[in-house]
Amino acid sequence: MADLFSMKNRVALVTGASRGLGRDMALTLAGAGARVLCAGRSVKDLEATVRMIARKGGKAEAVPLDVTDEAGVAAAVAALARRHRRIDVLVNNAGIIHREAIVDTATETYRSVIETNLVAQFRLSREVGRHMLKQRYGRIVNISSVLGVLGRASVAGYVSAKHGLIGLTKNLAVELGPHVTANAIAPGFMRTEFTAGLQKNDAFSGMIEQRTAAHRWGEPKDLRGPLLLLASDAGAYMTGSTLVVDGGLTTILA
Repeated sequence: MADLFSMKNRVALVTGASRGLGRDMALTLAGAGARVLCAGRSVKDLEATVRMIARKGGKAEAVPLDVTDEAGVAAAVAALARRHRRIDVLVNNAGIIHREAIVDTATETYRSVIETNLVAQFRLSREVGRHMLKQRYGRIVNISSVLGVLGRASVAGYVSAKHGLIGLTKNLAVELGPHVTANAIAPGFMRTEFTAGLQKNDAFSGMIEQRTAAHRWGEPKDLRGPLLLLASDAGAYMTGSTLVVDGGLTTILA
């Protein structure tokens, strides 16, 4: 069974790999044998991720990349494909969040969240997808959210983008099959730098513990199994699917 989940000889591009969930995903894929291309805007933090992988005996490199830069993304993907001769896995993890009531949110602010959290994923999937089609193999894993299934006040751009990403995943599956799969993971509320403010809110933390079947926040390690399933040959017959990994939050709130 271990061979099914092996990433040996695979090349994986992970965006937002400088910290949080992206860093843990990069470490997970490297630990399973992949060469991981760690993409993001902070070179210093990317290099820290690469060092962590190297200390564990894995293979990785830092890829400075702004996912909202159209020309930059196209050039970077082309260069990576030439250098490594293939890109087997794309993990679209990079994202931002803006907290403000809709009536107070400027259109440009809303648009910037959509650009980073949805348009960038479209752009990367298109560029990497072209190479995957040529090599007749590929795994695209989009990182959505429980807020791609539910609504929540004050984060309209984030909710809109994460809902849209689930729809994009379905279209990618239809258009890139049969040799390329596209799936999404919808994490619940996870303990990362991204949710630091919410973790300090006793009322919110209490709600998470009461409204999840698991009675706890999620941890980055909770996504490792789902990620390997969708990124490896173990999930070869899964495409267009969204795995909700939220400790039962959406089941109870539905």
